[in-house]
Amino acid sequence: MFESLINRLRGQPAEPPLPEPDEHLALGALLVRLARSDANYHALEIGEIDRILAETFDLKPIPAAKMRATCEKLEAQAPGTPDFALLIRQNVDYPHRLEMLQAMARVILADGTRAPEESETLLEIEQMLGISPDDRLPL
Repeated sequence: MFESLINRLRGQPAEPPLPEPDEHLALGALLVRLARSDANYHALEIGEIDRILAETFDLKPIPAAKMRATCEKLEAQAPGTPDFALLIRQNVDYPHRLEMLQAMARVILADGTRAPEESETLLEIEQMLGISPDDRLPL
C-alpha cells in the first residue's frame, strides 16, 4: 500500500493488479516456488520453467517468459502452497497432475543439483495434489 503511494508521489505509474490465479498460473507459481525452495533461483531453473510453460500451454518463448514473470509475482504474494495446489487438484485430472510432477522434477534437476529443500517441497506438493504414494516421484 505504501509502495503504491510513494510511486504515485514520484509520478511512477502503478503496477497493474495481478490476475486471479487459475490452474495454469498455479502450476507456474508452484514451479517457481519449487525452484526457489533451496534459496537459489538459478537461471537454468528459470529457463526450464519457461520451457515447461511453453510446452504445456503451447506458448512461444516470450509469452512463456511473461507468464513465468507473472507466476513469480503471484508466488511471492501467495500465503502458501495449498492455495495453488487446491486450484490444480480441483481443475486438473489425475493423469495430468502426474505429468505436472514430472515437469516439477525437471525444474529440480535443471541446475544439476538436488537440494533437500526441493525434495521436501516436492513431497509437500505431491501430497496436496492428492498423488498416491505409489505414484510419487523417487527424488
